[in-house]
Amino acid sequence: MAKDSYLVGLIGSGIGPSLSPALHEREADRQGLRYLYRLIDIDVLGVAPEAVGDLVRAARDLGFDGLNITHPCKQLVIEHLDALAPQAEALGAVNTVVFEEGGRAVGHNTDVTGFAASFARGLRDAPLERVVQLGAGGAGAAVAHATLTLGAERVTVVDALADRAADLAGSLNRHFGAGRAVAATPDRLPALLAGADGLVHATPTGMAAHPGLPLPAELLHAGLWVAEVVYRPLETELVRTARALGCAVLDGGGMAVFQAADAFRLFTGLEPDSGRMLADIAELGEKSAGQVV
Repeated sequence: MAKDSYLVGLIGSGIGPSLSPALHEREADRQGLRYLYRLIDIDVLGVAPEAVGDLVRAARDLGFDGLNITHPCKQLVIEHLDALAPQAEALGAVNTVVFEEGGRAVGHNTDVTGFAASFARGLRDAPLERVVQLGAGGAGAAVAHATLTLGAERVTVVDALADRAADLAGSLNRHFGAGRAVAATPDRLPALLAGADGLVHATPTGMAAHPGLPLPAELLHAGLWVAEVVYRPLETELVRTARALGCAVLDGGGMAVFQAADAFRLFTGLEPDSGRMLADIAELGEKSAGQVV
């Protein structure tokens, strides 16, 4: 049975500018709920990412109903949970933890469905024969699964950590079939992007705490579509640069909304209105434009 009040939070690094509190609380207000969404920033607390288990246990003991998990804790949190939903288990990454009756902590991943819904909405007719993805961490695992689920013929996973890229590509091939994913190192980006249909960016670069471009600007060209995962700010340097070059661009706002809507549903059992939440993020993003966020 749904309650009328909820306490949830977000664990991650450099999350002060996050729009998640406003997205969740605005939708809860419209549904007549008392809903508090708190930020648990490991940088502010001065603790290492490996402390995520202690933070999850503390939140459970303090009566939280659930947590969102973001960089750099999406994979580290897994060993501290009691169970995983099938999609989170397949991905090896968790972005949502629900505390069930009795305090049982169950990990979910709403990044996959969030990215897929955003892509289908914003880049509906984009070609998907050859996709290059930057980043093989927790977010990278989710968006690679989503991209292949959307019909991509092949995804090349590029990461500075070669083993991490290889591990993700291997996992994707086991799930989707041999040859659907390959791993590569950043030195191969010029050749890969020259012949690619699109680029998915799934690293922290571009976030408030990690500004800048994740790759040399000269590697981008008008024949590419570019999908961004970062949404703080909505217009990252990658989005701005790609748009100026004439690329079809998908910012991270849609993924943020659809994954938040799915998490809201998990926390409350109620159906959120993603259309209202998309309007919210557009307004919130406009308010933050020009600020250091």
